[in-house]
Amino acid sequence: MLDELEDLKKRYASLLTSLSDPGIASDPHKLRTVSKERSDLEPIVSKYEEYLHLKKELRDSRELLNDPNTEAELRDLADQECKGLEDRLEAVEEGLKYLLLPKDPNDEKNVFLEIRAGAGGDEASLFAQDLFRMYTRFAETVGWRFEVMSSSYSPVGGLKEIIVNIKGKRVFSRLKYESGVHRVQRVPQTEASGRIHTSTVTVAVLPEADEVDIRLDPKDLRIEAFGASGPGGQSVNRNYTAIRITHRPSGMVVSCQDEKSQHRNKERALRVLRSRLLDIVQSEQQQEIADNRKSQVGTGKRSEKIRTYNFPQSRVTDHRLNLSLHKLEAVLDGDLEDFLDALTVHNQTEMIGRVSSGLEN
Repeated sequence: MLDELEDLKKRYASLLTSLSDPGIASDPHKLRTVSKERSDLEPIVSKYEEYLHLKKELRDSRELLNDPNTEAELRDLADQECKGLEDRLEAVEEGLKYLLLPKDPNDEKNVFLEIRAGAGGDEASLFAQDLFRMYTRFAETVGWRFEVMSSSYSPVGGLKEIIVNIKGKRVFSRLKYESGVHRVQRVPQTEASGRIHTSTVTVAVLPEADEVDIRLDPKDLRIEAFGASGPGGQSVNRNYTAIRITHRPSGMVVSCQDEKSQHRNKERALRVLRSRLLDIVQSEQQQEIADNRKSQVGTGKRSEKIRTYNFPQSRVTDHRLNLSLHKLEAVLDGDLEDFLDALTVHNQTEMIGRVSSGLEN
């Protein structure tokens, strides 16, 4: 890890030199890229230089302390100075650990939130509706904007599937641990005998891909228009405004029909398609890491059961943390902060452990 810090220090010095290069200074794009990287590295390099300075001071003080020719009074001062430097060095090391945590390049991105009813039939669709309300209420409390991209309803009024675009500050950073299977245990309204049923809903949180992230070749796309179905009125259902896009290389199909404009539905479908393809690419890149070291927080795969909402006990349990809170009504009303904060801290603690091992080695 110290070798990595040395490399970052050299890279920082190289960036400072680059900023004085007329070729870079005259190119706004290059200047912005170099300036951002320099700005990102500056706090790490500054903290590392403080770390090196304290290590040198501590070595010098220990040499003075261990020198048999050092007078008693000076040795006492050296001993006090060593203790103070050790405390300061420990604090700086902790700061370095946080600064060295791997940065998720998607943390600043907006997201597509996909909610789908799983096992449980109509009851699963009703719970999908509950989760949609939970996330939209949370988005409202933190000032995010959300837009329904596509939706499909069950006969009882629940959601078979809904895709929502959420925009705001660090949306993916906050919601990325919500991907997985959400399980509900409750007595359905249609259950006359009062038996508790278990149903599931899958949630996927995909970072929104920019066009530069995923370039779509028109030759790879089959785009079809068809008549929309479901709610929307005659103007939606009568015309061929719905769009279905098939990505031939992957076989992935995306449909959008909520807008009355064919152009708007096509634009929405392309945005969803890009984000799903980006998710596939990034999942493949991370697979080797996941095989070697599975995160304690969980992989976030849709097949992984992450949370249970138990209505009889008014309890919500996050299985990755073994954390249960008896505040189900508040959680379903958008009070997710306790779980999101705990998941973030848990993940950071795990990563800091690995950074600590690197520093010790």
